[in-house]
Amino acid sequence: MSSTFGLFNTSIMGMSAQADALANISENIANSSTVGYKRATTHFLTVLNGFQGADQFGGGVYTRSRYDVANQGALMHTGNSTDLAIRGNGFFVVSDSSGATFLTRAGSFTPDSQGRLVNAAGYYLMGFPSGAQTEALTNMEVVRIRNDRLYAAPTTEGVLSANLPSDAPTVDAADLPSTNAAAAKYSAKSSITVYDNLGKPVVLDVYYAKTGPNAWEMTLYDSAGATNGGFPYASGPLATQTLTFDPANGSILSGAALNITPPGGSPINIDMSNTTQLGAPFVVKNVTVNGNAATAIREVQISANGTLSYLLDNGQLSSAYRIGVADVAAPTALSNYTGNVYAANGDSGPIFVGTAGAGGRGEIASATLEASTVDLATELSTMIVAQRSYTANTQSFQVASEILQVLNNLK
Repeated sequence: MSSTFGLFNTSIMGMSAQADALANISENIANSSTVGYKRATTHFLTVLNGFQGADQFGGGVYTRSRYDVANQGALMHTGNSTDLAIRGNGFFVVSDSSGATFLTRAGSFTPDSQGRLVNAAGYYLMGFPSGAQTEALTNMEVVRIRNDRLYAAPTTEGVLSANLPSDAPTVDAADLPSTNAAAAKYSAKSSITVYDNLGKPVVLDVYYAKTGPNAWEMTLYDSAGATNGGFPYASGPLATQTLTFDPANGSILSGAALNITPPGGSPINIDMSNTTQLGAPFVVKNVTVNGNAATAIREVQISANGTLSYLLDNGQLSSAYRIGVADVAAPTALSNYTGNVYAANGDSGPIFVGTAGAGGRGEIASATLEASTVDLATELSTMIVAQRSYTANTQSFQVASEILQVLNNLK
């Protein structure tokens, strides 16, 4: 009699397992168009026959569901720069309205009324603010695009290169531009525009004076302090640099790195390693600096390594955030939650965040979304198999019921 009841148990477990499989198939079909959705698969595990005293009870089956989070979905171009996909391993870090942290591949982000990037499920994209030195989960914040303000960035680095004529006359020490005398003399003059901490342009006058064979003095002044466009200036030089050159080829030997702090600005490192002294007229070959005047955002650009920058109306790029890519040791063990998000647990291991495209993490593709990994043809064929298996188990249950009825009639 106990084996008959075991047959009931086995068939019930079989129907329950196939019902689980059909539920996952239904979920997959429903999410076949969901961005970043990972197909749910059903894994069947055997329950062996056993004995309790002299009675045998039947075995059966149970199931575990798993989401194939490691599978890459097809990438679809959208034209919206804040639509994001990961090409390779990893997840976006997102948070809900309460601040709880989750992982997702659903990158359909758009700014909300406060400029926060939020996806279709209501989860906010997390990133590192520009300049963050440590890539830790606790250092991340909600990425917010501020179109309601102007942006300015001080100059912090630049390049300045010129050719100084080798046959220029020598300037006496008493007449060098560094003396700031009204009668100061120089061999060549140029200028460079940098930006202070408020984005205000500051024009620097650059003087070159030959002091001896293969030796020059370079002096910089704030042009705002000039008297009728020249000497004397209201205050002394901002920087004075000695330059020496190789007599064999005219390349710079010393003084190639200039450090200067303009009025109201930040320290600036200027690279002059391509400055030369050749038998040619004075010419400025390259002058470029970073920083920008106060201006509005024209568009948002996101690079493959996750750097989110603002392209400003003046053509300058201003870095705002770095979108990290997260991963765990066992992605398939992540806990799944509504909204196509995942949470770390003891089986998956803790969350590690790093730079996109480094350490085995995937790169970020802007203006792109990752499609669902569901193939409808596969799901429909799998559904037919599960339906047949469910029907077979119901027949087993019916047979067990008939056997039990016969046994009861024998008493």
